[in-house]
Amino acid sequence: MTDVRDNKAASRFELDIEGNIAFANYRATPQGVIITHTETPRPLRGRGIASKLVGGALELIRADSRKVIAGCSFVADYLRDHPENRDIMA
Repeated sequence: MTDVRDNKAASRFELDIEGNIAFANYRATPQGVIITHTETPRPLRGRGIASKLVGGALELIRADSRKVIAGCSFVADYLRDHPENRDIMA
């Protein structure tokens, strides 16, 4: 199970690490969930936190039987490097 949560009120997936929040903004559409921007706080960068965040977000999207659309380069790269997620790509 993932530590990533869906903050629906803010339209973003969030991951709390060491008192900081990494997040991925999204927009829900009839075609799927478009992840538009990912951000990792400076003290957490370079530790794979963004990958953990996106991986967890994809688990939540899959659990909701939705599709994902890469709206930012990080998510596009993640999906390219993790072909096991092809089943939820729109």
